[in-house]
Amino acid sequence: MNVTFHGAAQTVTGARHLISIGRHRVLLDCGLFQGRRKETRERNLVFPFDPSSIDAVILSHAHIDHSGNLPNLVRQGFEGPIHTTHATAHLTDIMLRDSGHIHEADAAWLNKKLARKGKPLIEPLYTMEHAALAAKQLVGHSYDAPFEVVPGVTVKLVDAGHILGSAGVVLELREKGKRHRLMFSGDIGRRGMPIIRDPVLPKDVDTLIMECTYGDRNHNDPEAAYNETREVICTTLNNGGKVIIPAFAVGRTQTLVYYLHRMIDENLIPRVPVFVDSPLAINVTDIFRAHPECFDRETLDFMAHDPHGSALGFDLLSYTRSVQESKAINAIRGPVVIISASGMAEVGRILHHLRNNIHDPRNTILITSWMAPHTLGRRLVEGKKVVKIFGEKHEVRAHVACINGLSSHADQDELVAYVLAAKSSLRRVFLTHGEPDAAQALTEKLNQVGIRNVLYPGPGKKVDL
Repeated sequence: MNVTFHGAAQTVTGARHLISIGRHRVLLDCGLFQGRRKETRERNLVFPFDPSSIDAVILSHAHIDHSGNLPNLVRQGFEGPIHTTHATAHLTDIMLRDSGHIHEADAAWLNKKLARKGKPLIEPLYTMEHAALAAKQLVGHSYDAPFEVVPGVTVKLVDAGHILGSAGVVLELREKGKRHRLMFSGDIGRRGMPIIRDPVLPKDVDTLIMECTYGDRNHNDPEAAYNETREVICTTLNNGGKVIIPAFAVGRTQTLVYYLHRMIDENLIPRVPVFVDSPLAINVTDIFRAHPECFDRETLDFMAHDPHGSALGFDLLSYTRSVQESKAINAIRGPVVIISASGMAEVGRILHHLRNNIHDPRNTILITSWMAPHTLGRRLVEGKKVVKIFGEKHEVRAHVACINGLSSHADQDELVAYVLAAKSSLRRVFLTHGEPDAAQALTEKLNQVGIRNVLYPGPGKKVDL
């Protein structure tokens, strides 16, 4: 029995780890590699193994860097089941379709430029149709309910506390009388975050494959982030301004809606209209509502006592699907809160809201997520006085506020605590899904608390278990 690290190895994207046991092969995640266009196409279309040789996939959660290359795996011959939680199966279906739509639109835009230059056209990385075919192979499971994947491999999914339906994967491996318990963390969440439960810690594990995204830093406290968010929103609304929030469709939008619901119920902010203006975020929110089995006790208690019976709905909240509804928001003259995608303010309806509101010093652009370099969101965080929106220059006169502490990834201290939970049985730890600086800092921390056999495998590294 062995494991080969084919993705998210010495980088943060494209999670993909192959377990081989006897004649069987099980793939942990099949994420989309994201980077420069040429490198992205090559790494996502060319697999370092034969997809038809894979017996099954275990999917930790629906984020595209973990699920997004499943359509290409299926296109190239994988016919087995994709095991995951019920909520992740539900989420992955719409996430993959949305990803397919983006790839189609990206190819169409690029082909217009290529056609004008007389160059060969390209095909989308995959289409909505390919995504729909992959989704048919999703098989949902309950948390903490063991199931056999292939002979010699039994799996149990435990709550990872990262996003709705996210799971740590516990694998019981048996071969020629030998037993080995391996745990793949997926992406690890944080304690005390709203809506979803805290992550389940590893126990009696021989080998741990663990993410280290934030292995070199700690986050602010979630409750402090809540209070900062409330203060920014309250100040802006009392000044007659609008609050514009770029937010990711999965997780961050629902957290913000829940926070606003609490704030308004407790009269902590003025009673003003709140809009969620993102079709994908609305679809995702519907899936959240369909899976209360993933909610934490605090959220369930809140729902039980709330007059609306919902954590994600209240009188002042409107979910806007149509283009006409979205445009109508900009006609509102008074204070309002607008949550819209995309999270990094690169595409989508958020650009229209920013263009219409960025010039008014009464307004606030509230940044609650990490922003990648070279994005509009990053330029706003860096305090640029002039930014381009739809190719036109706009002076930034609105206030830009940044809130840290809402990350859904475990920080350094939380990652150390995660490993220490299995210290008595642990033989080795493989760090994945993290940049070299993060991995080195976390390795040093783990060494200091007595965890010595910590490895940071490169792409294609095979390790005997």
